[in-house]
Amino acid sequence: MGRIMAIWARIKNLKFKQLLVLAQLSIQHPTSILPTYKATKNSMAICDRRFGNAHHKDNETNAFRHALWNFLIAEYCFRGNDSVKKSVNWAKRITDLHERLSPNELLAKTMDLHNNQQGRVLFEEGIKEEQIVSVLQQKMKKALKIVSPEDAKKAPQQLIYIAHER
Repeated sequence: MGRIMAIWARIKNLKFKQLLVLAQLSIQHPTSILPTYKATKNSMAICDRRFGNAHHKDNETNAFRHALWNFLIAEYCFRGNDSVKKSVNWAKRITDLHERLSPNELLAKTMDLHNNQQGRVLFEEGIKEEQIVSVLQQKMKKALKIVSPEDAKKAPQQLIYIAHER
């Protein structure tokens, strides 16, 4: 229930134009809304169990969460549309929208967008859902700390983060 309230609180804070964009996207892709919600809920639950509140900071666990979130959105949407391309495109559109609407600074936004892409790539590579947590744990160990948005380009196949886990 707490997550639904958090989502509702975020929606209430959107500007009218932002609400229109979200509504239009939802109308264009109604069958993707429930899988996206389930993927969001499951990725948060997995990260809460594994990392507590640490995944809400700009650290390696946050990188893990963003990659997992995108992987699960694509995976759950794929079950309904049987198209890797459509599933990945949807995951990109909805998570890019989330980043555009969030109040993150440029470095954090760069980190999130990069890690979102990493999750979609893993989905495209055919990683199975039962393998994704262990794959991301390995990637988390090799994550690159960045200090500028340009640093993200140095890690095309790695997770990236800003601050170490605390």
